[in-house]
Amino acid sequence: MKSIKVPLFKKTQRLVIRPLEDMDYENWAQAYSCLRPPQNEWDETNWAESELTKKKFKELLKRQKEQRTQDHFYEFGIFHKDDGILLGTVSLMDISRGVFQNAYLGYRIFNIYWGNGYAQEACKAAINIAFKDLKLHRVEAGIAPANKKSIKTAKAIGLRKEGLSKKRVLVHKKWVDLVLYAGTKEDFR
Repeated sequence: MKSIKVPLFKKTQRLVIRPLEDMDYENWAQAYSCLRPPQNEWDETNWAESELTKKKFKELLKRQKEQRTQDHFYEFGIFHKDDGILLGTVSLMDISRGVFQNAYLGYRIFNIYWGNGYAQEACKAAINIAFKDLKLHRVEAGIAPANKKSIKTAKAIGLRKEGLSKKRVLVHKKWVDLVLYAGTKEDFR
């Protein structure tokens, strides 16, 4: 297992992308308790109060730290630079080293902040972390074919469509097709 020791922190024009820390508890709890009703099948609903405790948050931080230490999964909070509000998350997941040097990109902007371009800005920062800090070669995003907003984001950040992967992931006890978008380090020089 490889441990990455570089600071995983990026600032963009409007955002700060970084792992969650102890000081983020109230911001995190508020973010997950103030969502609008789900806008589509990929959207998230408010979490139950029992899931938003300080104890659960500390468990989340511990799990995220372990995953970073194992160089397997890096989840970043997306914070507004001016006021520090947590807007969503962006992740580099299921990292494969060896001959692959690959990660999957995941992103979620809380629905009350949709339509502001935050996903594009955060994903570009995460791709920068992937290639410059984590020294990966390839980043992929698997997107449900009907998720037009996510496909628009993938295209806007410079990922190319590579094709349809049939029955790729198990979601709600059902195998789902994903359209694959990808980019390599050479694509983002």
